[in-house]
Amino acid sequence: MPPLRKRVRLIFAAMATAAFAVCALLLGPLAPANAVAGVAGVAVQPADVNSTLPACPFWASGITPPPRTTTPWVAPLQTSPAVNFTSRPAAPTISGALVNGQVTVTVNPVPNAVAYKVWRDGVDIGYISYWGQTGPLTVTDTSPCQGAYYDVVAMYDTSNSDASLGQLSVPYWIGADGTLAPGPGDVAAGTQIPIMVTSYDNTGQTASGYNSQLGVCATDPRVIPWGTYFTVPGYGTCYAGDLGTWIQNDTVDIWLPGDQANGWGVQDRTITVIADPYTSGGSPTATPTPTASASASASPTASPTPTASPTATPSASATPTASPTASPTSSGTCAAAWSASTSYTTGEVVSYNGENYTSTYGSTGAVPGAATSWAVWTADGACG
Repeated sequence: MPPLRKRVRLIFAAMATAAFAVCALLLGPLAPANAVAGVAGVAVQPADVNSTLPACPFWASGITPPPRTTTPWVAPLQTSPAVNFTSRPAAPTISGALVNGQVTVTVNPVPNAVAYKVWRDGVDIGYISYWGQTGPLTVTDTSPCQGAYYDVVAMYDTSNSDASLGQLSVPYWIGADGTLAPGPGDVAAGTQIPIMVTSYDNTGQTASGYNSQLGVCATDPRVIPWGTYFTVPGYGTCYAGDLGTWIQNDTVDIWLPGDQANGWGVQDRTITVIADPYTSGGSPTATPTPTASASASASPTASPTPTASPTATPSASATPTASPTASPTSSGTCAAAWSASTSYTTGEVVSYNGENYTSTYGSTGAVPGAATSWAVWTADGACG
């Protein structure tokens, strides 16, 4: 039995190893995307502006996973369902273009969000704090690369907890004309990829901010971008939303509880990318129940198969308790009025629009009773 596999993970992506782009206001219209000199000095566009960019590096540079080989396989005790995030507020959309070697990403604001985070291939390129400013909400990627994928998430309080997050956006990528467009890029639904599949059981938050759980898996976002669903034979359905320093190229790290991660070990599988089962009009794609024997990929990865993950455990943020402090007054007396400028801690009681609310998580600016504050405040009933 191989040792329990752990791996290094950075909360909210690889800030320590990536250039952190500054937030900037987009004050004027975008210039034409990267023109090149043509005949007699006339500017012409390359057939694919994206092709002028360098290859995308791995987010944690200088780390080479050790060789790993396949191990005996013990079927998990359950099949992973497609994780459903539709109860969270919808993701914001983004737009942008490649101009003069940089990509300025504009986030279209959503109601009640207090901040936004933008990633490129899992690398945190910008954080936007929203306080009511009227100008465009933008971040600039100063190191764009060929075939990169961009994602954005809205936050509804400043705790950076799982509960503060809305839905992660679909991936966006730089098209041939240099503009950002949503879509799967090179990994459309139906794409099959021979993959080495390892496993981990770390708890706490993943790099995207969601809590570790069955069905949230770590990928190399250059290969399988965040926000992508895919099936893994013998496991079930994965949602790409985490990173690992050893999860490079054609490698995926699935989440399993406790000793089940040991039982999975290191396997070769052919994964299949599927459409988002909750927005494509259909039911979640059915996945086979694990059997007692391994289902190896017909064409396993050609690169040496690394072993499990580094032994360091992540510095995950403690998950706030989901049980709020007991409701306030049974007499119906209104508590102090909620204030948008006050930072509330777990268990504090406020009144808003004739109702009392108890704070489930720490927050600033999360409006009690708003649809986007679904996890921040617990309604305690009318007061007067």
